[in-house]
Amino acid sequence: MKDHPGFEQGPIRPPNEARSLLLRITRNCPWNRCLFCPVYKNRKFSLRSVDEIKQDILAARQIADDIRSLSKRSGFSGQVNDAVITTIFNEAQYHDNYRSIAAWLYYDTRACFLQDADNLVMVSDDLAEILEFLRKTFPDINRVTTYSRSRTIIRKSVASLKKIRKAGLDRIHIGLETGYDPLLKLMKKGVSAAQQIDAGQRIIAAGMELSEYIMPGLGGREMWREHALETARVLNRIDPHFIRLRSLRVPERIPLYQNLTDGTFTPQTDDMLAEEIRLLIENLDGIHSAITSDHIMNLLEEVSGSLPKDKGTMLDVITKYQMLSDQDRLIYRAGRRGGAYHSTDDLQKDPATYHKIKNLVADIRLKEGSKGVDAFISGLADRYIYRGLEGLRVIQGLEGS
Repeated sequence: MKDHPGFEQGPIRPPNEARSLLLRITRNCPWNRCLFCPVYKNRKFSLRSVDEIKQDILAARQIADDIRSLSKRSGFSGQVNDAVITTIFNEAQYHDNYRSIAAWLYYDTRACFLQDADNLVMVSDDLAEILEFLRKTFPDINRVTTYSRSRTIIRKSVASLKKIRKAGLDRIHIGLETGYDPLLKLMKKGVSAAQQIDAGQRIIAAGMELSEYIMPGLGGREMWREHALETARVLNRIDPHFIRLRSLRVPERIPLYQNLTDGTFTPQTDDMLAEEIRLLIENLDGIHSAITSDHIMNLLEEVSGSLPKDKGTMLDVITKYQMLSDQDRLIYRAGRRGGAYHSTDDLQKDPATYHKIKNLVADIRLKEGSKGVDAFISGLADRYIYRGLEGLRVIQGLEGS
């Protein structure tokens, strides 16, 4: 089975699509100029042919059938359970595509995410043909989702988008990032706030679900207030189904890092970021979006709920963080950025972890001062995001122990 033909997958997908079937229908990003983006740099965009994508879909289907056959031979009636997953992941004859499909069948999400960064750049008829083929090949799939850019969407008519919806595309993820035009220009987003509104409204008019990503911290200390207020204004005009928070990080490998080093961009502190998110939520009005904060980059994961009914609850989460003592805010930041905490309530749930972080922070402050503590926490976040669980290992004292 190691010689079984595989299928191509891309480098990223939304966190909520982690258990979806992942199929790549374009390669990389056709824009690829955003200063804040760490993905696709030095990689050329290319379209994949319809025939090539269909072959990938068929390969994924054949792998799924092989896994179900393995289950039947093992006496599990085609069910992909713990025993089947263990076999797939532990035996060398099964390549990564097998592991990906096995996990998808195990979790039974019946969802598919089409990678890469801007798939509506495809000719609409070609995309519709792919969607119809996917639905025919995997008739049990009940949700198909993809990424696109506002600049691409506004080039398509609502009628064209409706055709794509009818062919089987249920949801679009768009990186709005900010609704403030000077900041969109600074970050080389290649789109205006008015175009973001137009694109979002077209997707909704076509009958698709819309997920808009915003980036707290993108305005830095220089534009944070305008960023929050103008982003809220744009979201109020769109009323997307989902608003997803993805707080900014500035590792060395992204173009924005140069702005940080030359002094033209000053990042927000975590405490400032909490206030920025408060201002944003306070100014969301007349919409019915679900807000999610489902990413380790976000300081306050509990800022999540449906508007308008959960607005007060989400603001209370921010207030609860802001009312912590200086020491507890610092301990929470270190624990959260290292992956140990998901809620401010976690500070009280595990005294051993609390005291371990407290002592670690105190030791760093003694040796390197307050700036050293901030640098350590920032480094934890970057290492956790870009190197898996390394940050958590530091918090847990597993390194060198």
